[in-house]
Amino acid sequence: MKFSRRRAEEPEINLIPFIDVLLVILIFLMLSTSYSRFTELQINLPAANSERLRERPNEVVVAVSSDGRYVVNKKPVDGRSVELLTAELAAAAGNKPDSVVIISADAMAAHQSVVNVLDAARRAGLARLTFAAQVPGNGGR
Repeated sequence: MKFSRRRAEEPEINLIPFIDVLLVILIFLMLSTSYSRFTELQINLPAANSERLRERPNEVVVAVSSDGRYVVNKKPVDGRSVELLTAELAAAAGNKPDSVVIISADAMAAHQSVVNVLDAARRAGLARLTFAAQVPGNGGR
């Protein structure tokens, strides 16, 4: 008689129960995690306690309104492009490259409008910039 020997089967890891457990853990974590959204940020605008600056002839004051319009030294700029603003800044500064550009932006003005002023000042060769802040308690500049 010839008996055949069976080879011992190699042990095999069954991954299906492991995947089931991980799937349950994943679903539990997804349902129990809270997602918080920041819909509003409280921002305190800058305030300065220093005294008012005196008018100097080498200042260029750029006002930015909430709807993106520009006023350079109390003269409205006809458009909203950086090129027009650059020309106005260069004309207002004259031949004085040490002129100080004072940016007085509305609190509701878009960041892009302020960045356009910074870009126009750089193109006009005006490197000295500052931002206007309101005096605390006064509400004005």
